[in-house]
Amino acid sequence: MFKEFKEFALKGNLVDLAVAFVMGAAFNKLTTSFIDGIIMPLVGKVTAGVDFKSLRIVLTDAKLDATGTVLTPETAIKYGDFLAVSIDFFLVAMFMFFLVKAMNKMRKQATATENK
Repeated sequence: MFKEFKEFALKGNLVDLAVAFVMGAAFNKLTTSFIDGIIMPLVGKVTAGVDFKSLRIVLTDAKLDATGTVLTPETAIKYGDFLAVSIDFFLVAMFMFFLVKAMNKMRKQATATENK
């Protein structure tokens, strides 16, 4: 059983997938930081200071007791989070499109050079 597991774990595709997963996690941190720290403040500036993450439709207000302790939290549709994540997804997808396009162009050039 250990031998089978070793063969499975050391296959090239699995190692490539593991590397891609780790790189994807790192890329996610990078893009999230870029979006939250650079893009969203610019979008907020263009939209007169709107903080997208705070945009929501309150369905039920929070209930507080006399001392201000929350008895039941508010129920809200947080569409601002969705907008921010949608912008994040769009920018990541656009970046990946350009990256794949550039890689394909380099592959074509390398193939053309090899065939000469």
